[in-house]
Amino acid sequence: MKDFGGKLAVITGGGTGMGRELARQLIAEGCDVAMCDVSAENMAETVALCEAEAPQGRIVTAHLCDVGDEAQVLGFRDEVKDQHNRDHINLLFNNAGIAGGGSFVKEDRDLWERTFNICWYGVYYCSRAFLPLLIASDEGHIVNTSSVNGFWASLGPMTAHTSYSAAKFAVKGFTEALVNDLRLNAPHVKASLVMPGHIGTSIAINSGKVLGRPDPEDMTRKDIAEMRSLWQGIGVDIDNLDDDAIRAAIAQRQIDFRDNAPMTAAQAATVILDGVRNETWRILVGEDAKVLDRLVREAPELAYEPEFMERLRDEADWQLGS
Repeated sequence: MKDFGGKLAVITGGGTGMGRELARQLIAEGCDVAMCDVSAENMAETVALCEAEAPQGRIVTAHLCDVGDEAQVLGFRDEVKDQHNRDHINLLFNNAGIAGGGSFVKEDRDLWERTFNICWYGVYYCSRAFLPLLIASDEGHIVNTSSVNGFWASLGPMTAHTSYSAAKFAVKGFTEALVNDLRLNAPHVKASLVMPGHIGTSIAINSGKVLGRPDPEDMTRKDIAEMRSLWQGIGVDIDNLDDDAIRAAIAQRQIDFRDNAPMTAAQAATVILDGVRNETWRILVGEDAKVLDRLVREAPELAYEPEFMERLRDEADWQLGS
């Protein structure tokens, strides 16, 4: 699919980050866009940006939908068909995701499953709902966002990261199998697997809201105590910080994750769309993703040992979970 002009793209998680930038770049190239998100406010900002940049006659629609709920996904699909007056779509970007449920051993089951449901079942439900519309097109492409945590289930040896990693491994396996399934049964539809490293998005901010966590300024003493324990466990020196300083540090880390990443969301969206044009089924996004992929392949038995993290820091300036 070399040209996106006149096509219809469906994007989950279009309110911020890579979803927003995919919408902006696609509509600027003449593609109609239907996006979903759980935040109407964030989607309104995306719509305004798209409409300011869209060629005449292009349409962008926004739909409230929690992709972890199949009934809402089916409603989203029906709204897309109705509002765009089409019996097919050409592109499906399963992009929505949150972070959470780090420890299978210690954390709340509902939190763990909420994260897993959005990051895995969101991809599954949307793929089930929209695949017939992709098959009904002359050419289609499904693009599933996994993560480097889809081949490395860690943020470092001192940080549990089970729910997100399990979901992203599922997305990776599903998409790789789908490549051949489509080749056999719907060869005009392609599939791509996106595995980003550290991209400048608001996932750290948005995840807490979706999971019902308080904003940093509203954290209780119990919340602060849990954060102190977590940071001490990964070697962060917080002995001289009072509770207000901890709250400020948490807020700043969320902002820094978005604003100081090695690759912006816009740059990541460009890499993804170039991969679609070139029918690349495996799209590594960011130099850190490429380094991490190589290191895991070279020494998979060492991937969860402390010395692996040292190599990663040295070669990719990897700071998460350090």
